[in-house]
Amino acid sequence: MFPTVREVLALDPVRHGAPRLVAGEAGLDRPVRWVHVAEVPDIATLLRGGELVLTTGIGLPADDDGLRVFIGALADVGVSGLVVELGRRYVSGVPRVMAAAAERRGLPLVELRRATPFVRVTEAVHALIVDAQLTELRATEEIHQRFTELSVEGAGPAEVVRQAAELSGCPVVLENLSRQVLAYDQAGESAELLLDGWEQHSRRISPAGRTAYDQDSGWLVTTVGARGQDWGRLLLRWPAGSELTTPVPVRDGAPDPEAGRIGPGAPPTRLTILVERAASALALGRLIRRDAEGLERQIHRTLLTALLDHSRPVDEVALRARALGVALERRHLVGVVVRYRADEPAAEVGSPGESGPVDPEAGPARLRDLSEAVGQALREAKLTGLSSAIDDQAVGVLLALPDAAAEERALAAFAAALRRNRMDAAPPRPPDAVPGRPGVPASGVGSARPGGVTGPAAQAWPGVPPQARTAGPAAVIVAAGSGVGSLREARRSLVEARQVADAARRDRRDLPIFRLPHVGLAGLLHLLRDEPRLQTFVERELGALLAYDARHPREQLLGTLRAYLEQGRNKSAGAAAAHLSRPAFYERLARIARILDIDLDSVEACLSLHVALLALDAVRTP
Repeated sequence: MFPTVREVLALDPVRHGAPRLVAGEAGLDRPVRWVHVAEVPDIATLLRGGELVLTTGIGLPADDDGLRVFIGALADVGVSGLVVELGRRYVSGVPRVMAAAAERRGLPLVELRRATPFVRVTEAVHALIVDAQLTELRATEEIHQRFTELSVEGAGPAEVVRQAAELSGCPVVLENLSRQVLAYDQAGESAELLLDGWEQHSRRISPAGRTAYDQDSGWLVTTVGARGQDWGRLLLRWPAGSELTTPVPVRDGAPDPEAGRIGPGAPPTRLTILVERAASALALGRLIRRDAEGLERQIHRTLLTALLDHSRPVDEVALRARALGVALERRHLVGVVVRYRADEPAAEVGSPGESGPVDPEAGPARLRDLSEAVGQALREAKLTGLSSAIDDQAVGVLLALPDAAAEERALAAFAAALRRNRMDAAPPRPPDAVPGRPGVPASGVGSARPGGVTGPAAQAWPGVPPQARTAGPAAVIVAAGSGVGSLREARRSLVEARQVADAARRDRRDLPIFRLPHVGLAGLLHLLRDEPRLQTFVERELGALLAYDARHPREQLLGTLRAYLEQGRNKSAGAAAAHLSRPAFYERLARIARILDIDLDSVEACLSLHVALLALDAVRTP
């Protein structure tokens, strides 16, 4: 938002003085933060950088060495330029030694060959600066208003990122802690060029601070999160040297607001405000959940959410549940989560590439259908508990049973009733009912056994041989957590059920109830892949190695580490698996140990690295 030296020289009050550039043409595009009039030789100690110094020269040193020191001090502090009015001290021109010193330091040195009232120059330049600041203020007000509206409307990440790109005119990327792109807007540039090799590129962008500008890469970065839990970064590309660049004080080559020397430009203040407001809108949007359920179901959801988020005292939850007719005290409690295997509403029909355009209302509608089916199943199985949608894809249930002995029987009755309800509501169609998918039923419900689909599904396909009634795993997953004996422990059971349900999506078995032993470590890490703490663990264990691989793409030491760990720390077998000679493999292992500062002969250390590798695979796998 500051004018440049070149722009200042074009102002009428300056042109009245017949300016002539004597030295430092390369610095004419330096921003002018302020105009300062000085007639003393040690003025540099009073400046911060970015000033255009005006002088008549009457106080400047008389000797050549003194003039060199004067010019050097101005250049060191980072002034934008020096303007000398001729006539009082210098008549025909500034001393050649002065011009030579300014040229050597790249400092613009300008002669005013006609008497010029300095006050008019300062007024004109300061008016430009104030006008630019007002423009910046208006832009900032628009930013605040726009993102406030987005927050109130509960806009999704894609819309927030799009608005940020529109307001800034720059590419914007939202990523998680594992450097995976969640949303982006290329602002008219090539998306392929923007995102190609993004993870490796992003790992090289590491400015200090929660919001900071990485001058080397040209990205303005801010952390995204709320309530002390960060879950991503928002990045805006602003290449150094762009127009309207704000000067940044630097010391020893690094940004330092307290330093005096002005370094290469950083984004305008309004862009820093923009990315921070956009990050706030993203964090707030992640916290907002809206639904259109009935009042009773809303209360169920409020109570389940309170248990999951610790937002209400347990005694209050028990009291309000009892008022709804659901007794939770002195009961054996089991968390259950029911969800679809596929997120897309049309995914149950055909493969991902075969489904047509998805109705935006289809997702909420089928979630309501699932919620109603779960409620009906509870009534048919004569079970009591809280039930409600707990996110955009799943319905949660907290079963209240008389004792632990009734757990397995109650879960089996609930799963059977749910399956019956879903079959009655949407009976399977014959295989040819799905266009382009002969032999595959449209609905994923029914029992898949070697003999084909049996039970009610078989009756829905009259005339179709049993061997043709093939079906894959059920479209709905029922997962249960471990039973607990008190309401204070109910959250653990609900969270476990939700984790198992998410992990079971990768399991193609058609089990009536999925429990924690069914998913294994890989499944457990997969269901935790969006958890910032898991991503932080991966970064802590493997971040240095991933950053090294990003800088040296031909080496890819991560593959070497994977081969070593997958072969049970057998170096010979690992070298063979990595297709390397043993000396080369040993040298790579030694390099990995140095990069990670770890002992690869330690079983505990290698176990931690192996879990981190599995977690990295889970994070990278949709």
